[in-house]
Amino acid sequence: MRSSRRHPLLVPALLSALVVLAARPAVADGDGDGADLDISAQVERLYEDASVATGQYEAGRQDADAQRGRAERAERALVQERQEITVLHEDLGRIARAQYRQGGGLPYTAQILFAKDPDGLMRGQHAVRRADLAVARAVTKSRRAEGRLAVDEAKARSEWQALEKRSGELAAIKRTIEAKLDEARSALQSRADASVAAGSCRGAVRLDQPPVNFTSAWVAPVETYELSAGFGSGGEHWAHRHTGQDFAVPIGTPVRAAGAGRVVKVSCGGAFGIEVVVEHPGGYYTQYAHLAAVAVDQGQQVSTGEWIGQSGTSGNSTGPHLHFEVRVTPEMGSAIDPVPWLAEHGVVV
Repeated sequence: MRSSRRHPLLVPALLSALVVLAARPAVADGDGDGADLDISAQVERLYEDASVATGQYEAGRQDADAQRGRAERAERALVQERQEITVLHEDLGRIARAQYRQGGGLPYTAQILFAKDPDGLMRGQHAVRRADLAVARAVTKSRRAEGRLAVDEAKARSEWQALEKRSGELAAIKRTIEAKLDEARSALQSRADASVAAGSCRGAVRLDQPPVNFTSAWVAPVETYELSAGFGSGGEHWAHRHTGQDFAVPIGTPVRAAGAGRVVKVSCGGAFGIEVVVEHPGGYYTQYAHLAAVAVDQGQQVSTGEWIGQSGTSGNSTGPHLHFEVRVTPEMGSAIDPVPWLAEHGVVV
């Protein structure tokens, strides 16, 4: 799948996005053009929210991975510290046993009585003092290590708790966006099906167009997609052979003009469902079919990349996708393979 534009926003803004989404109504009530326009605009806004949240979700996932790495490093450090404390305890045992063997456990009076000469007494006392000092140092070192261990154990617990909380927040936001999008898409498609059944378009929806500043004259008709049925392929859904290239995209995906031109046809009936045909300089036409809504009027001039509708599954369609054709006339039956044609015009799909 082609990747869409990323929005490198910080993870904390995720919660703000969730609040905005929760405040928005799920689906506009009522029938008529006004409700249809509201649903189309709502789907558009939800796509924008989803795009932002996707960037935030990815940033949050990366942050969670980094946090998981810190927690795992803390766990490894704890294992090392516990091993060091075990060694310290063993050292204390050896020092204590050595001190006992050297007379460290005898009272000072007994040491005087058993000493053979003053020099021996002094050497014994010196050895005892060294042993006492070694024990004191070992005990201090062990206590410090145990204190560090307790602090690091608390830090490790905190890292894992924060990781679990972050993961839960991300999952909740993702579920909320997906649920709202699914509901809005369903409402949008229902109105599209009603238009096709009536054979009459509801009129162009006015979407908030993104900045159009393409340096190339041609673009792919959708930004993020997977290719499905290709030109010339066979199937029971076509009378002869497939006449275009299908781009598998969810309902409501913004569909853009592949190149600058003039809208020569807006239709809402038949096998193609809701469709738009654009005439381009040089004698070629592009068709965009199975839409859920149109955002242009017949006779309107469009720029490269301008949104002309929203994808759907209207007409003779097996699922959500955009059917895209390149033609030499505005009518069906004059299509050529759009993939090599786009490649010749600098667009690789």
